[in-house]
Amino acid sequence: MAPPDPSPLLSSALLPVLRRAFTRLVALVLLSLGLIALPAGAQASLTNDNYDGNIYALYAGNGSLVPPRNTLADALAAHRPSVVIYYLDDSAASKQFSPVVSELQRLWGNNIDLLPLVTDPLQNRPDGGSSDPAHYWKGTVPQVVVLDGDGTVLLDAAGQVNLEAINEAVSRATGIALPEGKATSTTVSFNELNAEVVTSR
Repeated sequence: MAPPDPSPLLSSALLPVLRRAFTRLVALVLLSLGLIALPAGAQASLTNDNYDGNIYALYAGNGSLVPPRNTLADALAAHRPSVVIYYLDDSAASKQFSPVVSELQRLWGNNIDLLPLVTDPLQNRPDGGSSDPAHYWKGTVPQVVVLDGDGTVLLDAAGQVNLEAINEAVSRATGIALPEGKATSTTVSFNELNAEVVTSR
């Protein structure tokens, strides 16, 4: 005996309704899966190691620091004092140190070559000699190296290096005494989004 013919059960009026219901069910499932896969929003901040862009623009209010205007080789060839800052954009320690680098530019910008260098290109690279930034990098961020015009290292320190220690080394490198009251940052409050709040007294 042959199975019953299902066509009377699925009338021409019922078939479109079932198709629409099935299409809506598939769309709902796909939408649910898509919402689960989306990130929960921006996860980067001053205190974590997530990438969120140029840390100098975001956390120091000074996007002009990168890329540097000069190379270390050019600075050494011109016998100009240099401050090399090794950093990573996805390092909380580098983010927190970025206002110090901005302050160095404010204090010494015309007298030194300030070279903030991201360390990704330096990793696993052979040492190219004293004019190569890889020569001084010790594998940590942030790291500050102050060189005088002859290429002598006056400061090589890692971590949250004190601004006064850097200023002292730069003063020795340039032969310029920092004016009284200029050795400390004018930053009073720090907005992690994009600004420094400076008081005018």
